[in-house]
Amino acid sequence: MKIAFIGLGNMGAPMAANLVRAGHDVTGFDVAAAMPSGVAPAASAAEAVRGAEVAITMLPDGAILRRVAAEIVPAMMPGAAFVDCSTVDVDSARAVAALAEAAGLLPVDAPVSGGVGGAAAGTLTFMAGGSHAAFAKAKPLFDVMGARAVHCGPSGNGQAAKICNNMILGVTMIATCEAFALADKLGLDRQAMFDVVSTSSGQSWSITTYCPAPGIGPKSPADTGYAPGFAAELMLKDLRLSQQAAEAVDADTPMGARAAELYRAFVEDEDGRGRDFSAMLPRFEARGRGE
Repeated sequence: MKIAFIGLGNMGAPMAANLVRAGHDVTGFDVAAAMPSGVAPAASAAEAVRGAEVAITMLPDGAILRRVAAEIVPAMMPGAAFVDCSTVDVDSARAVAALAEAAGLLPVDAPVSGGVGGAAAGTLTFMAGGSHAAFAKAKPLFDVMGARAVHCGPSGNGQAAKICNNMILGVTMIATCEAFALADKLGLDRQAMFDVVSTSSGQSWSITTYCPAPGIGPKSPADTGYAPGFAAELMLKDLRLSQQAAEAVDADTPMGARAAELYRAFVEDEDGRGRDFSAMLPRFEARGRGE
């Protein structure tokens, strides 16, 4: 396919590189990042999408997505797919989808899970919202860039799935870090803690796949000084999106709200910025009850 890729940062660059390796013709645009090998540079986002069968965006937030959409939608040919892989608010996703549909395009909101490692390895999970026709057009590209793509329903539902998933992740990581810090103070060996919890009712992805304790379980950012696989500030962004959505639909999410506040303090008031979101463990280790 002839593909335009807009937003070639830490996630977008390896995703585009995988499309090139699969034999697709990829033209890219980014305001700052260099083009990956094999991606033809364009002078603007509008130039990148001209003649493209699919335009893929990977952008920082909903406001930027809306601005880019306003630029590229008029330049795209009818019948082309507009696949947004950013993580943004549901309202922005649905507004951009409406704009694209009015122009005869096939919009898909398809945020991803799997981080930079998954982007490089081509093992991302895509959570897609849009029509069946739009999903079908994008699916071959999801198969190149990821290991799984789930059609979650109409436009906006991909973003809804992503923020619900990451609200669970934020809450469970905090609980896992709290439990390890408590186990330490109770004199429980960390390996014994892992062996019990990873095979018991407290099991979660946060402990079995991404354990926040160094040297325990599969290799994770905890083993490299909490260099970010998924940065704490990105978790904060997703938790804030979950609470924005919860407020919009009058949903009671007390654990999500508390997780958002804890990550806000960690990122904005403490030393969490630039560290992995699992670095909550040393934070709790250093704190006493009520601090």
